[in-house]
Amino acid sequence: MPSTFPTLTREDVMTFQFSSWYPTFSALSIKSMWSYLEEDGVFVPAGSENLPPSDYDSDDDDDGATSPAAKRYAFPELDAQIRAAIDEYGAVFPKLNFSSPKDAAWLLPSSSPLKCTSPADVYLLLKSSDFVAHDLSARSVFEGCAVGGPQQETYGLELVLRKWFAIDPSREMRAFVRDGVLLGISQRNMNYYEFLNEPETQEKIVSRFVAYWTAHVKPKWTGPASYTLDVLLTRDLSRFHILDFNPYAPRTDALLFTYDELATLSASATSAATPTLRVIDSRAHPAAARNAPEHQHNMVPLEALTLSEGRNVEEFAAAWMDQVRRGATESDDEGEG
Repeated sequence: MPSTFPTLTREDVMTFQFSSWYPTFSALSIKSMWSYLEEDGVFVPAGSENLPPSDYDSDDDDDGATSPAAKRYAFPELDAQIRAAIDEYGAVFPKLNFSSPKDAAWLLPSSSPLKCTSPADVYLLLKSSDFVAHDLSARSVFEGCAVGGPQQETYGLELVLRKWFAIDPSREMRAFVRDGVLLGISQRNMNYYEFLNEPETQEKIVSRFVAYWTAHVKPKWTGPASYTLDVLLTRDLSRFHILDFNPYAPRTDALLFTYDELATLSASATSAATPTLRVIDSRAHPAAARNAPEHQHNMVPLEALTLSEGRNVEEFAAAWMDQVRRGATESDDEGEG
């Protein structure tokens, strides 16, 4: 039986960053372009919103109290690139080399998740996301990689802007490929969809997926032989759009599989084997989404986001504590009245 995970080198990891695979698969993917995330904290650079400059200088404090001085940031060149992408695509959703800020989607209207129509939207998502923090340092990107091998890969941040459009979550799938063999396909959105449980639909998904992957992905993929593939099936389920490639590694969620199960499938699989399809098969399925918001662990009060604009972590902490003290004083005054 093969090991649960294949050996992964730094060179392998770099094949999964967006700029490595997108040029080869751009015809099968979403229109995208790629061209600052050094400071900690949530901030919106001055001039990045679609507002006149005077709107950045407003002061809501009536008591004359001063808060810690906040740094002001401005990225006019990057702002111009983001606005150019928005002009071309209508709206964009951002990601870095490997990760997208899906856990910060709640910051923008729920009717249009991750839809950015200004540079400020882009910065807010990226700086509020725990997911993209993985991409900020080479240490986290290459964590768990085999020691030795070729010269260390140079790593630098990439901002990717992809054309935004409404995605039907029921058609999002993740495929698992081990040693060049397509082992399994899992539903990505953890909700029950009745049509995905129809035998004819499942047979069509698997057969068409295998045919399309075999013809258009397998012969062009030049990265490691083991990888995962995120896709959006077309409405007729006959083809798919590539959303992302990810390492076959613990950092990539196995969704409705476990990696031990995939290792067992790999032990008996042949190149002609039919992959296993996993979907949520009932509303009572233990993995089915609950009423709690997705990525709720990353949500913070709106007041905290407003207070944090233009500040790094230390400055925000000081301002937040000042706000808490002032709130406590006001409560005491009201109680005495």
